[in-house]
Amino acid sequence: MYGIATNLVADHRRSERRRLLAFQRAPVDSSSHDGHEDRVAARLVAAGAQGRLAAALRSLSDGDRDVLLLVALADLSYEEVAQTLDIPYGTVGSRLNRVRRKLRAALGDLHG
Repeated sequence: MYGIATNLVADHRRSERRRLLAFQRAPVDSSSHDGHEDRVAARLVAAGAQGRLAAALRSLSDGDRDVLLLVALADLSYEEVAQTLDIPYGTVGSRLNRVRRKLRAALGDLHG
């Protein structure tokens, strides 16, 4: 049973890595009603951030990425994440804090 679960997790991580690479290469959709110059500037900023975000997400450890995905995408509470991953409650908070710092550093100032 653990072997099956391990294979499923490995398949998921490979699939996630492919999606992140595709996300990094994908064009940015700009449906803003601002002026042409504003749309171009916003699109350039978003395109740069998109690649950096995908690269930063790929660089996270599996444990850090799991915590981020469970909180951000699955909308689980810290307690639910701790139970799901069988880690202490405090570890969830410290991993999420570390992830946020890494992502902020990777994205830098998006408008400067």
